[in-house]
Amino acid sequence: MSFTLSNNVRIVTAASLFDGHDAAINIMRRIMQSKGAEIIHLGHNRSVAEIVECAIEEDVQGIAITSYQGGHVEFFKYMKDLLNENGCGHIKIFGGGGGTILPSEIEELHKYGITRIYSPDDGRHMGLEGMIEDVISSCDFPVNGNFPINGKLKLDEHRDIRKIARAITNVENGQKNSVKVDLETHSVHPPVLGITGTGGAGKSSVTDEIVRRFLNTYLDKTIAVISVDPSKKKTGGALLGDRIRMNSIHSPRAYMRSLATRESDKALSEYVQEAIDICKEAKFDLIILESAGVGQSDASILDYCDVSMYVMTPEYGAASQLEKINMLDYADIVCINKFDKAGALDALHDVKKQYKRNNNLWTAKDDELPVVGTIASQFNDAGVNELFERLMETINKKTASNFNVSKVSPLGGDLEGATTSQTHIIPAKRVRYLAEIAEEISKYNKLTDEQSEIATKLYQLKGAQQILKVAAKVSPLGGDLPAGQAGLEGAVSSLEKQLYPLCKKLIDEWEETKALYKNEHFEYDVRGKIIKLPLYFESLSHTKIPKISVPRFKDWGDILRWRLQENFPGKFPYTAGVFPLKRQEEDPTRMFAGEGGPERTNRRFHYVSLGQPAKRLSTAFDSVTLYGEDPDPRPDIYGKVGNSGVSIATVDDAK
Repeated sequence: MSFTLSNNVRIVTAASLFDGHDAAINIMRRIMQSKGAEIIHLGHNRSVAEIVECAIEEDVQGIAITSYQGGHVEFFKYMKDLLNENGCGHIKIFGGGGGTILPSEIEELHKYGITRIYSPDDGRHMGLEGMIEDVISSCDFPVNGNFPINGKLKLDEHRDIRKIARAITNVENGQKNSVKVDLETHSVHPPVLGITGTGGAGKSSVTDEIVRRFLNTYLDKTIAVISVDPSKKKTGGALLGDRIRMNSIHSPRAYMRSLATRESDKALSEYVQEAIDICKEAKFDLIILESAGVGQSDASILDYCDVSMYVMTPEYGAASQLEKINMLDYADIVCINKFDKAGALDALHDVKKQYKRNNNLWTAKDDELPVVGTIASQFNDAGVNELFERLMETINKKTASNFNVSKVSPLGGDLEGATTSQTHIIPAKRVRYLAEIAEEISKYNKLTDEQSEIATKLYQLKGAQQILKVAAKVSPLGGDLPAGQAGLEGAVSSLEKQLYPLCKKLIDEWEETKALYKNEHFEYDVRGKIIKLPLYFESLSHTKIPKISVPRFKDWGDILRWRLQENFPGKFPYTAGVFPLKRQEEDPTRMFAGEGGPERTNRRFHYVSLGQPAKRLSTAFDSVTLYGEDPDPRPDIYGKVGNSGVSIATVDDAK
């Protein structure tokens, strides 16, 4: 069945607050993209305020949320209330949470004004694509014209983001800024910083770090971010996913708008200039334009910005590839992000060298060049601090701006200094640690095969020797050994030298170890205490059934292979478990007790364990506790307190 859209449908997708179950929403938003929708994806653990602010800034038709962690009734109702309070009741809300959302709760939410909550039954009847088509078709309505002011903006923004968002939407829909932002014209044109680079270089992470430092440094300044992502040629859909990396824009002094190119072969939307003009009219002090990922030849961002920055990684191939990158001819600043990658220092040297060639700066010192290595994912990164300082100095130099450039990072630490230090979570020489583990296991398995083969040959040769000795005794020619016996002894001696002492010990101990498991009881030592346990079960017919069935191997190779690869319980390599025997007096009953506060959880545990021979407490924490946050009366938090787990918020609670 074909599915076509009449309008450019934009939908915000996210998983709810304190909810890490983002697999479902990722599947949903991918199908939405394949149906032609433009998806502003926020990822998991998003509060109602963040989602609503995003929906208003992006001027979307709908919000789609997955909620698997409880508290959904309060969460969805609060979202509807916040949209209504901000005059955005036209934005539709969709949700799902599998079996965690009861039919009665779904009915309650529908009556409250939530557009649709999908249940498992809906999934069975409609299928995934059917549900997605229902969401998109419900959102397929035009959003344009003057913004209907149905309520006062409640998000404490310094600008009326509703008007800014609608003005940008209008120009995207072909109405050339027919809606004016109702604010005074800025007396000084705000500078535009253009950020471009290859896909996956970390442009959004770098942008987020710049926004964070700007807001922390200039407490009376505002900033706007216009982020562009590509549209798919086949479907027309787009993943506008830069907000996933944006942790600093949830501020009344920051505004962000995501634009789809709506053409597959461009790095920028054709409406970028109008969007910039609208942000200038709204008196933002700094405007950042972030392009989609670009190739070596693209330099289109230069037409729209006052200061340009090119973001790349150390993984660009051979140094000759740098000669093909157009932006290295024009960029005011070059940022080598992901500086913790191997070869980063070599990349820094090569890029600086190429920058000198491109700009004829033959006598310039390396530390004077605007090439900075950064690790944007690292908190308070020294390289990002240096990058921010250089950016603000360059903006002051190239525009009429007069930003005060401090030498001290607003996050703490000195801005003066060299490119970022390479701080590794995993040391560079150990980045292959998983491969090393796999290699060691492969070596061990190979050694097992080799030693087992040697042991088998020894077993066979020893057996042959024994046969020849017996044959010599009964021979009518007397007790002389056959001529081949000397050769056998030489072969046995050679193989014995090849057999490791540990392997020989495992073979020699076989009969003695087997005998231990033929006794009535098995004894072993635990921290100086002797544990004695029976080795047999007795069936209803009084038949003794051994707890451990010992292999009946005779061949030394089979014995050695079994001892090296499986072995008895409690012995290396612990294939059969780390304990010699399993305890039988306790059933593995899960006594789940986590709900509400600690007192209620304790009462529940005493209740479920009453009269049981073993106490097996199983406690889950509520999602607020798991995320390390405090309980709060705010509805999207309050609904999750003590839900599906115990709430532990203080030291007294823990006691």
